[in-house]
Amino acid sequence: MIDIKTAVNAAYEYIKSLQEMMGSSLRDLRLEEVELSEDKSLWLITLGFDIPKKPPQSQFENLIATSGAFTTVLYEREYKLFKVNSQTGKVEAMKIRQV
Repeated sequence: MIDIKTAVNAAYEYIKSLQEMMGSSLRDLRLEEVELSEDKSLWLITLGFDIPKKPPQSQFENLIATSGAFTTVLYEREYKLFKVNSQTGKVEAMKIRQV
């Protein structure tokens, strides 16, 4: 069986390869949770990161934005759950984890 560090690295490398393919970067990528499935066949790895979100804009904010003034970008935390095979270390699945 692979150890926790190897499982976490597999999930981390997987998400990094996806962001390279998409040409974007993830802000504040962190390990959030690690769990071994009951049958010990999978490591369940949750990684969290920030994605930019703009708040709803009022007509006044739209006017400021079109005039070239700076608008604040807010960030929202998103989580991905990775299923890593505990024997091979391969990522078998990735999905959005709802919190």
